[in-house]
Amino acid sequence: MKVAVIGATGYVGGRLVPELLAAGHDVRCLARNPDRLAGADWRPDVEVVMADVLDQTSLEDALTGIEAVYYLVHAMGHAGDFEHTDRVGADNTRKAVETAGLSRVVYLGGLGEEDPDELSPHLASRHEVGHVLASGSVPVTEVRAAVIIGSGSASFEMLRHLDEVLPAMICPRWVTKTKCQPIAIADVLHYLVAVIDEPEAAGQILEIGGPDVLTYREMMDRHAAIAGLRRRLIIPVPLLTPRLSSHWVNLVTPLPYGLARPLVDSLINDVVVYPERDIRRLIDHEPHTLDEAIERALAVVGDLEIRTSWMDSAPSNTPASPMPQDPDWAGGTIYQDIQEVTTSASPAVLFATVSGIGGNRGWFVAGPLWTLRGWLDKLIGGVGMRRGRRHPDLLRVGDALDFFRVEAYEPPGLLRLRAEMKAPGEAWLEWRITDASTGSAELRQLARFHPRGVAGRAYWWILLPIHKLIWKQLAHRLVDRAETSRSRSENTDHAAKPLTADGARDRNL
Repeated sequence: MKVAVIGATGYVGGRLVPELLAAGHDVRCLARNPDRLAGADWRPDVEVVMADVLDQTSLEDALTGIEAVYYLVHAMGHAGDFEHTDRVGADNTRKAVETAGLSRVVYLGGLGEEDPDELSPHLASRHEVGHVLASGSVPVTEVRAAVIIGSGSASFEMLRHLDEVLPAMICPRWVTKTKCQPIAIADVLHYLVAVIDEPEAAGQILEIGGPDVLTYREMMDRHAAIAGLRRRLIIPVPLLTPRLSSHWVNLVTPLPYGLARPLVDSLINDVVVYPERDIRRLIDHEPHTLDEAIERALAVVGDLEIRTSWMDSAPSNTPASPMPQDPDWAGGTIYQDIQEVTTSASPAVLFATVSGIGGNRGWFVAGPLWTLRGWLDKLIGGVGMRRGRRHPDLLRVGDALDFFRVEAYEPPGLLRLRAEMKAPGEAWLEWRITDASTGSAELRQLARFHPRGVAGRAYWWILLPIHKLIWKQLAHRLVDRAETSRSRSENTDHAAKPLTADGARDRNL
């Protein structure tokens, strides 16, 4: 079908587009700011049109020739009256799809009771949008979901950061009582793609959820266990209002208050699937468990894969991964140090120097400190520095290298090592080598750390002064060695191949 996606710059929309393309649909993305899609991998495969749900005329023009549309926008987190903005956007879309003669609208809403007086303002607005869209002549399939588990999802990021930052929490009493049925982002996408080909889904409200129904406290405990964190001490109190809780979330997580407030408000409502509206009556699909969903969401932080073992991880292009159009706070906390040095050595010589690090050659700077760190790691049950390396010059993905593991090896441009020493978080060292100009290269060294809990954050900041000094010297030492290797190679070649009188190389010599 020729389908349009309103909200392709959002969390779900940006992940839905490639799934629609994979299913064989032609996709047109409607965006108020098309530049936000410039970094998407699928951008060359779709048509992008500027349109705004608050401008009915722009919608009508953008929907010309379209058969079905996904409506994935909402004003939560925006300044002003988000309920009014949601209502106007839905009404404009209803009129535009009627004018353009579409056959179907698919809308992603929220679970919860039907009585708006029993719902938070956020959930009540989600339901109202569904009613406004369905009040027209074009059939609407409203897919309702609760908490979506995936890296970059606002609900999951709030959960992740609260667990990582706070060893103990004072929470409203309803956190330990309200029931929720979370669902993995991969399952949300599966259902959204499937309903457009299901005639019986037209004009229905369908509810989706994973197999687990649990309280928000239980969700936090499950996340902490899977993330390798200690179980958080949660103290429920009767007086902590949603407004106060929202300010607290804003203080200790990267989520802005305007986004945290409606999310926290919604925690007072049970959000579970009603059997009579369960989408599995129409779509045969077994969703992931909460544990599986969390594992997939934690598998990638930033643009790096977090591997429980070096050979087993979720690929970085899964729906649970962060994407370029996601907010800055998506994907968990990453600390990093970048060193960039230009050298007259060629990329090949520089890469050979970089890939020869460790083992008997050592780490070129602060050798005793590396040795001390290895001994300390060994004492607390880690791998230490004794593993060395398989070959003095050659590497392959999966090789042990002292207390690192080779995670990426792409000569002559990329080497990434993942640390396996004991630490309160995940750490990497990465080198990227590019041509700077004729006969020269640029080394970009990146040290990254994904902290685990408060201890991980303290570990990074306490050791940062000495680490920055070591990393800076390491980048320069690698370049110096590459230039020395180049000079030796040139001198050796010149001495080994003397010229004859006429200037040509003497093949007999």
